[in-house]
Amino acid sequence: MFDYLIVGAGFAGSVLAERLASIEGKKILLIDKRNHIGGNAYDCYNNEGILIHKYGPHIFHTNSKEVFQYLSKFTEWRNYQHKVLACVDGLQVPIPINLNTINSLYGLNLSSAEVEGFLAARAEEITQVKTSEDVVLKAVGRELYEKFFKGYTKKQWDLDPAELDASVTARVPTRINKDDRYFTDTYQAMPLHGFTKMFEKMLDHPNIKILLNTDYHEIINEIQYAKMIFTGPVDEYFDYCYGKLPYRSLQFKFETLDQEQFQQTGTINYPNDYAFTRITEFKYLTGQKHTKTSLVYEFPKAEGDPYYPIPRPENAELYKKYQELTHQTNAYFVGRLATYKYYNMDQVVAQALSTFKKIQAETNPISDENKITV
Repeated sequence: MFDYLIVGAGFAGSVLAERLASIEGKKILLIDKRNHIGGNAYDCYNNEGILIHKYGPHIFHTNSKEVFQYLSKFTEWRNYQHKVLACVDGLQVPIPINLNTINSLYGLNLSSAEVEGFLAARAEEITQVKTSEDVVLKAVGRELYEKFFKGYTKKQWDLDPAELDASVTARVPTRINKDDRYFTDTYQAMPLHGFTKMFEKMLDHPNIKILLNTDYHEIINEIQYAKMIFTGPVDEYFDYCYGKLPYRSLQFKFETLDQEQFQQTGTINYPNDYAFTRITEFKYLTGQKHTKTSLVYEFPKAEGDPYYPIPRPENAELYKKYQELTHQTNAYFVGRLATYKYYNMDQVVAQALSTFKKIQAETNPISDENKITV
């Protein structure tokens, strides 16, 4: 008899398994369809001995001290600040757009104050920002929108930015200084020995049993458990009774080269050329020293593993129908797929920690001064 059956061994499922086992002493069965733990953050060594991310680059960053301190229980860190270039007009320039981007692209030597005026002169007046196109046009105008965003967004989502929620392009800010970091979060680091090693340590507990290569449908009637935590697609849980929630998927092409370095930074975006959206070179992310280097090319596609919930109003309405059904079950729904949210890794960890506190409050109705905290 297990106290919790947890479906999915990514961040959401693994964090909850660890907390419930180590803090509450619960017996956990953690299952996953795949042959490994770690979800999409899984990393492994390829045939040449280079550490790669099997499901595309995962770069950890957060402003949450609680999330960073929690994960620090299971890994040491390597400081890493991710930088991205975009291949535009035959040049490789920083993205997000910053002072250096504008000066390089237009052959100028503007100051921060001057580039602010440069962008303001090109920005379009949009009173109500509703779509991803609105966000960019209001910030930098149509020319830069078409150079950096329109083609990339079309490839990534197979939708025009005018058809996507404003939250998509709002994730990529515009800067008037020379800060060329892709993220500006307080905590930016990579697990020193990789994500998989971090997950292994997180799940190394006698109360946690793990079943891989296992679809929960196959065992649901064979396992005795008190409660379920579900981190898979919420529409799958309810047998797609309202229809499928739309996702974008990815196809990865890995390549190892007999040279130490291929490109000048971790990721280079290709908004307008080629079928792929970006190339990432893993050694920048991992800090590994090796005589060869390994790359991944990302090709967005419609079918395949669900990676990105598509943020459109009609999809949000469809999710709400499924969300209503979750309230009628004995299960907790946590993570990007289960809550149909375009979450970063740290946001999933935060959601899992919040869910754990909720479970604590429900199962241990004790006074605040005696309550166990994370």
